[in-house]
Amino acid sequence: MKTAVTAGYWGAGPPPGAADLFDAAERLGIDQVWTAEAYGSDAWTPLAWWGSQTSRVRLGTAVSQLSARPPATLAMTAMTMDHLTQGRVLLGIGTSNPQVVEGWYGQPYPRPLERTREYVDILRKVIARAEPVCHDGSHYQLPLAGGTGLGKPLRSILRPYRTEIPIYLGAEGPRNVALAAEIADGWLPMFFSPTMNGFYATALAEGFGRRGARGSGETFDVVGGPLGIVPDDDLERAADRLRPALALYIGGMGARGLNFHYEVFARMGYEAEAARIQNLYLAGDKKSAIAAVPLAMVEDVALIGPWAKIAEEIQRWKETVLTTFLVSCDLRLLEKVAALVAQ
Repeated sequence: MKTAVTAGYWGAGPPPGAADLFDAAERLGIDQVWTAEAYGSDAWTPLAWWGSQTSRVRLGTAVSQLSARPPATLAMTAMTMDHLTQGRVLLGIGTSNPQVVEGWYGQPYPRPLERTREYVDILRKVIARAEPVCHDGSHYQLPLAGGTGLGKPLRSILRPYRTEIPIYLGAEGPRNVALAAEIADGWLPMFFSPTMNGFYATALAEGFGRRGARGSGETFDVVGGPLGIVPDDDLERAADRLRPALALYIGGMGARGLNFHYEVFARMGYEAEAARIQNLYLAGDKKSAIAAVPLAMVEDVALIGPWAKIAEEIQRWKETVLTTFLVSCDLRLLEKVAALVAQ
């Protein structure tokens, strides 16, 4: 099993220790480093800045938001970075949610799966550079329909370092996971739990089985892992380190009735708990929302407690559809956890 780490997205400023994380990943033989974006910092600038100090580890975006860039722009960015890194780019993309897409980017959010399919098709055409790019879809047209009439199909003047750059989809719902298996090279799950492995294996199998599917379970990379790895003899104290993040995503990252993270936990069997967390969070009582996150929920998506418990439970994670274990822990524990994953 491969290993990965993530620098995440920024809050008020650059995350402390990010440069050290890239350095440790390069030094310890970690396979992948990922960055992210929300509605502040972007994913690509930190990846280039800190990634420039590496020479081996693969560099990916988890995820680069579709609505932030036209597909040709994202293809240009990925191709440029692929040259600079000599073929180490992993292109992770995702649709985000209507609050960000409409509120931040001022873009429409209809039929996200259909839009993703078109977007990926254009990415692959631009990167392959086999011919001038044409696309006549419901969401994207190249050349633009109804413009001046002067647009014409173009082919990148940059010759790609690789004619194929691995594309990963960030996905949570079963239809989106199946789409990832059908059209992408990898899947970036969020809030993965070994208890849901059968559910995700079924969704992936559906995508692999579709006519024209790009790959199979043997070639597909699933990059995921625990929300956090927190060694502590006091389980509740360890859970308290992760409860704020769970409350934020379940309660505040999305609207009532349209929150993809909420739906993940509802499918796990925590619908009543998720509803209480969301109600408290949206009412402005974040402290109570955090306190409402049950210990069992944290243990489903994280590894917490005494080290012996973590070492035993990590085996369950290694027996799932995951092919790359995303390690989220204190940087001082990274080498120890990576060794445990490798056993």
